[in-house]
Amino acid sequence: MKNKLSRFSVPYVVWMGIFVVAPIIIMVIYAFSNGEGGFTWDNFAQMGAYGSVFLRSFKLALIATAVCLLVGYPVSYWLSREGASFQRIAMVLIMLPMWMNFLLRTYSWMTILENNGLLNQLFHKLGIIALYNNITGSEIEYFSMIGTQGAVVLGMVYNYLPFMILPIYSVIVKLDGSLIEAARDLGADSVTVFRKVILPLSLPGVLSGITMVFVPSVSTFAISRMLGGGTELLLGDLIERQFLGGAYNPQLGAAISLVMMAVVVICMLVMNRFGEGEEQAVML
Repeated sequence: MKNKLSRFSVPYVVWMGIFVVAPIIIMVIYAFSNGEGGFTWDNFAQMGAYGSVFLRSFKLALIATAVCLLVGYPVSYWLSREGASFQRIAMVLIMLPMWMNFLLRTYSWMTILENNGLLNQLFHKLGIIALYNNITGSEIEYFSMIGTQGAVVLGMVYNYLPFMILPIYSVIVKLDGSLIEAARDLGADSVTVFRKVILPLSLPGVLSGITMVFVPSVSTFAISRMLGGGTELLLGDLIERQFLGGAYNPQLGAAISLVMMAVVVICMLVMNRFGEGEEQAVML
């Protein structure tokens, strides 16, 4: 039986070797080599000039992750308390935008947020811009929303919010109702039940959601390029420029990619260890 399973795993191992392990090895080689192929640390030394890009990327990714958590957890908990038919409909509605192309979803927000976009037109018709001008004494014709960090965070939240809702919902909906009933029988109120029972038991879903939102947010480049207007440079944009832009420097791009991957892996390990500690505390 084990021999059969090992034979079936060969295609998977080959696939992982070609499309996962080999690219990582190539990236490591590029990161520690110069243009002539010699060994060097200069690629990592040059990264100091892009410290602001690193800080901006992690800041916006953390903000987007926090917003997704604040929105996604209540939605997940509310859905878990509804009937099965309503849950199925809600899941379809949550997944529906993800069936559309990622770039098209982001382009739609450009149409909404641009200076003459749908949102500014609505503000004009409602008199909000005129009211703002009367209060502040300004003479603006529109609110500048596109090309800002707020627009980038909004794009991240819109695109990655389902990745927060789904893992949390999948954990909460499977919680044993007898635990909640037992806590209530022992005199715990709703806040205590949530804080002592529901939240600790749903922590694995929370950690999965944080990972699934933070990792693509910190490495995104399409959202920041389209909604940030090219002014809010993030790590993904910086790496893309090193490989495809006029500043062609694949060695520096590989070094940045390696550092970013290491930071993400460390964050995931820390969250996993934290989740294991919480699970053990709940069991005790």
